[in-house]
Amino acid sequence: MTLYEGVADLLRNGEVTPVVRSRRIGKKLVTETYRFVNQVPLRHTDDALMVNWFELVTTDQDGAVLFNNAWATSHRVTDENVASFAAAGRARWKIENENNNTLKTKGYHFEHNFGHGKQFLSNLFATMILLAFLVHTTLEWVDAPYLAVRNALPSRRTFFEHLRALIHDLPFDDWNHLMLFMGKSPDPEPLNTG
Repeated sequence: MTLYEGVADLLRNGEVTPVVRSRRIGKKLVTETYRFVNQVPLRHTDDALMVNWFELVTTDQDGAVLFNNAWATSHRVTDENVASFAAAGRARWKIENENNNTLKTKGYHFEHNFGHGKQFLSNLFATMILLAFLVHTTLEWVDAPYLAVRNALPSRRTFFEHLRALIHDLPFDDWNHLMLFMGKSPDPEPLNTG
């Protein structure tokens, strides 16, 4: 028996606590139905991990399901905290999804590196991409010239294109020299049409 088989048994026996709340999202009224149960075995064995399970189903006024997800946690779920836990679960998913989107579509080409090599090359490429993303994120927090350059360019992809062109053709003393060079926006000289 799995977690969901156990939850289904508890639902049939009326042992899962429901919490129903309505709220407005813009002009629409939605109903959020939370269900939870504490101390459910993750699997059907004697040494199974006990978890606290909760679910959120959001429906519109016509009863159409807009959102449906469930989570397991080690924190005790109550009527008072189930909505906060669901909001935290959704926020975590959003953060992970946005990071994955950045890694796939904003110049890191994350999905294109799998399948290389016979043993460990694809893992090495994936690790290097994650390290690059970590370094770039850290630079946004601590390196003012880098942040100024990133804010001046419309996207990460554009930043990488500029960076690639510059380091291919011009010598730079160090990272600061490169960032200060990229951060300069010289005023264009008027064309001599005379």
